[in-house]
Amino acid sequence: MKKFAIMAMAGMSMMLGSCKDKEQTSQDDFKYEVDAFADLQILRYKVPGFESLNLQQKEMLYYLSQAATEGRDILFDQNGRYNLAIRRTLEAIYENFDGDKTNKEYKEFETYLKRVWFSNGIHHHYGEEKFLPGFSNEFFEKQVRALPADKVPVKEGQSIDDFLAMIEPIMFDPAVMPKKVNQESGVDLIVTSANNYYGEGVTQADVEAFYGKMKDPNDHTPISYGLNSRLVKENGIVSEKTWKVGGLYSPAIERIVNWLEKAKAVAENDAQVKVIEELISFYKTGDLKTYDQYAIAWVQDSLSRIDFVNGFTETYGDPLGMKASWESVVNFKDMKATKRTEMISSNAQWFEDHSPIDPRFRKEKVKGVTAKVITVAQLGGDCYPATPIGINLPNADWIRKDYGSKSVTIENIMDAYDKAAEHSGFNEEFVWSQAELDLLHNFGFQTDILHTDLHEILGHGSGQLLAGVSADAMKEHGSTIEETRADLFGLYYVADPKLIELGILSDADAYKAEYYKFMMNGLMTQLTRIEAGKNIEESHMRNRQLIAKWVFEKGKPDNVVEMKQRDGKTFVVINDYTKLRNLFGELLAEIQRIKSEGDYNAAKQIVEDYAVKVDQTLHNEIIARYQKLELKPYKGFINPVLEAITDGNGKITDIKVTYTENYTDQMMRYAKEFSSLPTYND
Repeated sequence: MKKFAIMAMAGMSMMLGSCKDKEQTSQDDFKYEVDAFADLQILRYKVPGFESLNLQQKEMLYYLSQAATEGRDILFDQNGRYNLAIRRTLEAIYENFDGDKTNKEYKEFETYLKRVWFSNGIHHHYGEEKFLPGFSNEFFEKQVRALPADKVPVKEGQSIDDFLAMIEPIMFDPAVMPKKVNQESGVDLIVTSANNYYGEGVTQADVEAFYGKMKDPNDHTPISYGLNSRLVKENGIVSEKTWKVGGLYSPAIERIVNWLEKAKAVAENDAQVKVIEELISFYKTGDLKTYDQYAIAWVQDSLSRIDFVNGFTETYGDPLGMKASWESVVNFKDMKATKRTEMISSNAQWFEDHSPIDPRFRKEKVKGVTAKVITVAQLGGDCYPATPIGINLPNADWIRKDYGSKSVTIENIMDAYDKAAEHSGFNEEFVWSQAELDLLHNFGFQTDILHTDLHEILGHGSGQLLAGVSADAMKEHGSTIEETRADLFGLYYVADPKLIELGILSDADAYKAEYYKFMMNGLMTQLTRIEAGKNIEESHMRNRQLIAKWVFEKGKPDNVVEMKQRDGKTFVVINDYTKLRNLFGELLAEIQRIKSEGDYNAAKQIVEDYAVKVDQTLHNEIIARYQKLELKPYKGFINPVLEAITDGNGKITDIKVTYTENYTDQMMRYAKEFSSLPTYND
């Protein structure tokens, strides 16, 4: 489970709290901003502390970083069956174009290619809707026909005309494959979603029947059925095609395994060796029981400095929350900052015992909650370029209950957001008064990181399902409900005096910065990420609006939160922070009940009532105000380059980190060096 930055870079402009060294910030000549186009800005991040690692640790990070990039094609194909064909065609045009590059159509072509790279496909990475080219069909056809024949990724037996007839509607027709993930009620979620987790002809009823036969509601250690496969229908028979060595995606997985073998040879300890061995075994066999053994070994390794996520992990991209996208995060522990998260995790039982939920849903004994602050060294798959700021894994409820979970806060990514956002004008436009501006200035960064800690370390790891309740009971609303639950846990406890007692916060009013930012975002400013006239599709955005709108509505009798007008502009004003915290607690209790009891109907109702619909009048206002700031609502990152330095015998003597590569160069290099899958993976 991943937590993403609440307001992207613009929302981090307020984060200049006491934990920042202002003198160091002002003297920092590191170039964070790399590129900007459409609604996106590309940043880069530093890897502080890398030089202090020993050679063995650096070498391991290098091998893991290579493995992190080998799965790139997998995600493109998972996101849509024609994504690799489209990307490779566009890249071929980019390399072979010899016309006027100042021409408007070519400029629109460049923008579209950059968007495809960013979203790992033709659907918006956050909004899920298909984005359309700004250039014409005629321009595209002309460029394709001008390519060398071997550069056009035709299917076997296809002519160029056949290829264009296949690809052009997918790119240009808004009615063809309009959404990557459809979560609308009353329709077949599988048939109407454009992702490639399910073959042609497979219906939602097919999926539910196929996996329903496998599940045993009385199994204490249920397998995450369907996690690593495509479900297909051939001659009327439904079956799985597993992603593994020798199966689907084998060419990429084989290369991932090769780098993991190299990483194993320089592992820090036996526990780390076991983690890598279990993961390699899973990749080779596709056995989900082995995957569980890998997850258990991974969560039990709390001592290693180097750590990583690599594989089929999160299920946000599947409307039924079963199939997992491929991702990777390579990192090492920030020893100093981890003291904060260790303090939180060591008190996990206290937080669980005092949670404002029904005692039936609390864990009697919280097990194995470990937490750390990490420095990311490389991102891949579904964590690149759009990047989480916090992660809590594994996702299987029974493993979390029996073995615990591992939570990370990615502080160098949050720091990059912060540094890139200074002086954006965002706060001055949307924050109600100087009192709130002062709160955000003094405590914003500190409490934002703390909310991420609480969300990942305690929120996702808290609570329990009642006996016989399936982890998939929420169906298409599973991700929204779970992220809502974790965010509410963090919001409730960021205001708790326990944090003062533990020495994590020094000011009893600090939490108000996070409350104000969250409510402003949930009620208003996250709408900058939605196209005019559209409703909310993405799970994290639904979660935030659900929380903000629910407490706003429930708090109306006591005027807890207001939407005030000034000079024709709308602002959020919080009148009673204490009552707001109580409302967060009430909603947490209800969301936990819904999940613990598997109450799908209640989940569906609360999501439809609060999380989806957008006030279009307010939306238009927010978009207009935001556009005047000339900011981009979405941010992502390019990776630093890790280069192996060798001696005359080929032995690695050092690993060098550089930050000079730009966005286009990185994407084109990845296309050449890390693109091992066939264009069509049937």
